Amino acid sequence: MTSSSLSPDHATRRYGLLLLPAYPLLAIAGVLTQRQVFALLALALLLTALMLPQLLARRVLPWLSWSGAQAGLLVAWRCGLAGLLLEAVPVLINALLAGWFGRTLGTAEPLVARFIVAIEGDERLRQPGVAAYARQITWFWAVLLAAQALLLAVLLLCADHDGLLARVGVVSPLPVPAGWAATWLHLGGYLLLAAAFTLEYVYRRWRLRHLHHPGLHDMLLQLALHWPQLLRGKRPAAP
Repeated sequence: MTSSSLSPDHATRRYGLLLLPAYPLLAIAGVLTQRQVFALLALALLLTALMLPQLLARRVLPWLSWSGAQAGLLVAWRCGLAGLLLEAVPVLINALLAGWFGRTLGTAEPLVARFIVAIEGDERLRQPGVAAYARQITWFWAVLLAAQALLLAVLLLCADHDGLLARVGVVSPLPVPAGWAATWLHLGGYLLLAAAFTLEYVYRRWRLRHLHHPGLHDMLLQLALHWPQLLRGKRPAAP
């Protein structure tokens, strides 16, 4: 699919994705400089990127929700809590994604199967070995993301000096250097997921080498453009 053939809705989601790379840069700037304004900007940018399709639809409710959330971020910034909210974002993202993958395992269409249908159609899922592989990889992502969420929560709680336990005066049972904790929270965790995604793609091409596979760039683009279909699914839950 070329850029010129994208529907307005698809183009909007693509533009929203272009904003996301600035988020980790602002987050890291906040960690390195210890200035809350960078945390505020990172949170505001993330919220805007996620809500961009609804905002550009020019409906009142999304704009009210966005304005209220931005006002809440300003209040948190004034109270010195923007950095804490930013640190909690990776934990929340991983926990939500783990729940998303995990919930679909109880249905006839695990999440990776939805990915396959969205990118390559129903026929692809009926080819030998594809449906079983899709369920196995859905399990893999559910477990990896849950473990990552747990690790990030421990880092958020136990970091020296600025962990949640240290902030309330409780001695951490598992002290973690603050620099290491911040680096993994805002960079390492995302790099791990990117590496896991890339390695799974390579493994899939070997495991299902009897099939043709789309390029990595095309696959990522189609996933981004079809995320509403991924949220809804198509098949009924398994009995």
